[in-house]
Amino acid sequence: MKMSDGGRVVIPAEIRQALGIKEGDLVCWELVDGEARLSTRATRLRRAQALVRRHVPEGVSLADELIAERRTEAAHD
Repeated sequence: MKMSDGGRVVIPAEIRQALGIKEGDLVCWELVDGEARLSTRATRLRRAQALVRRHVPEGVSLADELIAERRTEAAHD
């Protein structure tokens, strides 16, 4: 790839297709060990969900636990 004015690069079609990127989609860039890493928002969301699943038992809803905590706190006020 050749960088054009303003730091623009074109993501090759085969990479866009493999990542499911379409015109107008948001992509995320990050610098990892001196390399630029491109990912989609959906990929990052799946990665975050997998990280949470490693620490939260199956069947546990963090949202439900938070709501229960807030209700308990409100009842004590």
